[in-house]
Amino acid sequence: MDAVDALRQGLPVLLPTDTVYGLAAAPGEESARRLYELKGRSREQPTAILAASVKALLDAVPELDREPLAKLLPGPYTLVLPNPAHRFPWLTGGTPGPIGVRVPLLPEPTRTIVATLGVVLATSANDPGGPNPVSLGDVPRRIRDGCGAEVDAGPLPGTPSTVLDLTGPAPRVLREGAVPEAEALGRLRA
Repeated sequence: MDAVDALRQGLPVLLPTDTVYGLAAAPGEESARRLYELKGRSREQPTAILAASVKALLDAVPELDREPLAKLLPGPYTLVLPNPAHRFPWLTGGTPGPIGVRVPLLPEPTRTIVATLGVVLATSANDPGGPNPVSLGDVPRRIRDGCGAEVDAGPLPGTPSTVLDLTGPAPRVLREGAVPEAEALGRLRA
C-alpha cells in the first residue's frame, strides 16, 4: 500500500522529514489515537501538525499569527502557537490549548504525500525518550510493523527541530535542535 492510501485509511506511516524519520497520520481523531498508541505516547503530550507549505498550514488553521510563520517557515522548527479556535483538540490531550505546527523543507516524496493530504500529524518515529531515527533501520521494529507504509530516503541529519513556544509575552526555546537558540530568537526579532 502506498503512503497516501495508508494515511487516507487512517493508518500511521513512516516518512522522512528534514531532520529525522517521522511517524505520521491523517489529522483525524481516530488516526491520532492510533499514532499515540503505536508510539507509546501519553495522550497528554502534544503532537504537532505538519504541512508541506505555509499556505496549506493556514488552510488548516487560518487564525494562526502569520508574522512568525513568515520569519521562520519553511524550516527546521516546531512552533507552539495560540489556538483560539481550539482546532485539533485531540493533539493536546482533549483540552483546549496551543497547537504545535511544522512546515519543514521536506524531501521528495514526503512533500508530495503531505501536500496531497494538506496536513498530517507528525512526531519522531522513536520510542518516547529514545534516540532519534536517522534511518528506517533506527525505527523500533514494533513501530515499523504497525505502519501502513514507509518511505525510505536514506540517512537523514538526525538533529530534531528546534521547538519555539510563542504563546507567552516573549518567545521561549523549549528544545534547541537543528537551529541554535540564539539564531532562532534572532530570526524572530529581525
